[in-house]
Amino acid sequence: MSPFLAIILLQGLVLVSAQAQAPAPAPTGPTNITAILTKAGQYTMFMRLLQTTRAADQINTQLNNSNSGGLTIFAPTDNAFSNLKSGLLNSLSEQQKVQLVQFHIISNFLSISEFQTTSNPLRTQAGDSTDGSYALNVTTFGNQVNITSGVVNTTLSNSVYSDGQLAVYQVDQVLLPLAFFRSPAPAPAPLEDKPKKGSKDPETSKDDTDTTTDSSGVIHGFNKLVFGVLLVGSIVYVVL
Repeated sequence: MSPFLAIILLQGLVLVSAQAQAPAPAPTGPTNITAILTKAGQYTMFMRLLQTTRAADQINTQLNNSNSGGLTIFAPTDNAFSNLKSGLLNSLSEQQKVQLVQFHIISNFLSISEFQTTSNPLRTQAGDSTDGSYALNVTTFGNQVNITSGVVNTTLSNSVYSDGQLAVYQVDQVLLPLAFFRSPAPAPAPLEDKPKKGSKDPETSKDDTDTTTDSSGVIHGFNKLVFGVLLVGSIVYVVL
């Protein structure tokens, strides 16, 4: 065997051995919102909320359900969270944090062009929007989409991800629902115990009784005095 053929044969054996040892390409996994936002960058705070509220698991489950109608997510940047009023996020209850995340999620897929024909208010996963508490309204100018919550006005500044089932859009402000800023309705005043018909206030009744008793005693004493005077007068008249 010539040295040239030996070299070619050796290279072929090395190539076959390398191909046998190389791992197979990883299969494409299910849609994962955390992986999408991690790859995009600048969404650390929003991802933390998604994870602590367990919303990330719910999103992934819904996306990988064959009957899902898709999702649209408005993802606030880290700068958006930094611009919140100091202490606001920490002041929210656990339930409110869940609702805050859900307020950024629409339960169907919306492309940029579909915002032009969608009806207001957008129905978010946070709750009923009929009274405006959790309502998102959109206006469009060409491909520009503006969103208002009644507290915050912002614009979809970037399309982060879209696959026909999930659409993720960047927003530069955290969407705050009006429900978080409405004063709770005052509690109804306690009902006062009304006295039963014919009953009297104990103190009033006592005073009235004492007054009546005192008046009766005076009148009775006066009558006795008059009767005594008349009796004496009669006796004197007879004697005379």
